[in-house]
Amino acid sequence: VQLQASGGGLVQAGGSLRLSCAASGRTFSSYASGWFRQAPGKEREFVTAIRQGGTTYSADSVKGRFTISRDNAKNTVYLQMNSLQPEDTAVYYCAASTQRYSYSGSYYYPGSYEYWGQGTQVTVSS
Repeated sequence: VQLQASGGGLVQAGGSLRLSCAASGRTFSSYASGWFRQAPGKEREFVTAIRQGGTTYSADSVKGRFTISRDNAKNTVYLQMNSLQPEDTAVYYCAASTQRYSYSGSYYYPGSYEYWGQGTQVTVSS
């Protein structure tokens, strides 16, 4: 499967953005999907994920502000980001996995995902 992320941009603190991750090939609902981000000089970190069955997980830093969703008909996963803060500035990556992990913590690790999009830059100004 190929993933294409889009929707990044420059936004003021307190603003919102919606990222999209479009998948080609196999139906996206058969994948677990995740969003990760990487700021300059930092490691890639987990943001949020959605399992094949629809269960979602989110990092504490984004709970209540970011929401992951999936449109199976469009083969697209979304990341709705509200109340953005300067510390949210990063390149955001979408990822997909064919695996169904019994341990929920697996969805928090980049190594659990086989497919990655190219990344989209999100910059939040203060």
